[in-house]
Amino acid sequence: MVSALARLALTAGEPAGIGPELIAKLAATDVAADLIAIGDPDLIAAAARAAGVELRIETYAPDSRITARAPHSLRVVPMSLGVAATPGTLDPRNAPYVLATLARAADGATSGEFAAIVTAPVHKGVINDAGVAFTGHTEFFAQRASRDVVMMLTTGTGAGARNGGALRVALATTHLPLAAVPAAIRRASLVRTLRILCDDLIARFRIAAPRIAVLGLNPHAGESGHLGREEIDEIAPAIAQMRAAGFDLVGPLPADTAFVPAQLARFDAVLAMYHDQGLPVLKHAGFGHAVNVTLGLPYVRTSVDHGTALDVAGSGNADAGSLIAATNLALELATR
Repeated sequence: MVSALARLALTAGEPAGIGPELIAKLAATDVAADLIAIGDPDLIAAAARAAGVELRIETYAPDSRITARAPHSLRVVPMSLGVAATPGTLDPRNAPYVLATLARAADGATSGEFAAIVTAPVHKGVINDAGVAFTGHTEFFAQRASRDVVMMLTTGTGAGARNGGALRVALATTHLPLAAVPAAIRRASLVRTLRILCDDLIARFRIAAPRIAVLGLNPHAGESGHLGREEIDEIAPAIAQMRAAGFDLVGPLPADTAFVPAQLARFDAVLAMYHDQGLPVLKHAGFGHAVNVTLGLPYVRTSVDHGTALDVAGSGNADAGSLIAATNLALELATR
């Protein structure tokens, strides 16, 4: 008996951005998954035409399972735009549409309707301009699932960095102003983050005994307290607590040397203290093909490593590499 394909929910993202085009280009590949786009079908069809991509769109029926998907085919959960979208031009009136696509994906993944969620980029600014406090996909899904989560980006899949060369960077804090980061570095929250990171590396990535590099917050990891005490008062105690529980952690390490290749080869993942401490290095190493993974959710969620690229939207020239990588990783994690 041939098994049904895993259903992956694809959210189309900001309608004025490159998300609809990326989904059309993904559908043109032969990825062995039931691709279920959540968005405006006319918008996705128009993006496909602009990019010269052949695309056959069908309306999604939840009670219909498929065992094979032809390239260039896509099933869509129809969602209506607030107003017609113009590539490259943001409109706050479409913010409710964007949030509705995320909510539909989250509800479907929670119920088991979808095996995973893969998200195209949204524009945080225009959602906030519409009067909705929104800091990102990660926080949205965490709140909806009532879970503590961890943002991690990876340049590869499969075996750990010590064996397979993947660079994985997780974040202790996500979308915070830099001035707010020190107050957010606390032992209890670091222990929660490290526990989620270790547990998901074991359960989802099948790394039996992950080794984690934990960065310091301050230059030179605080220089024994002379450049800040967060390492002494919060980070080192969190590491000690996790070690006592049997996990393999090293740190706090100075961030300026932790990403030296010889250092990275010793670890399966790096925990950075804030967004721009770790992600510039990862994106330098794999931008356009890296994947954002939300750890700690009751389902798999992956995303692209870039934004809405409003300057490219409508041109047909958007690079779908990161969305394809995110889809492949979602499929791999969801079907293990």
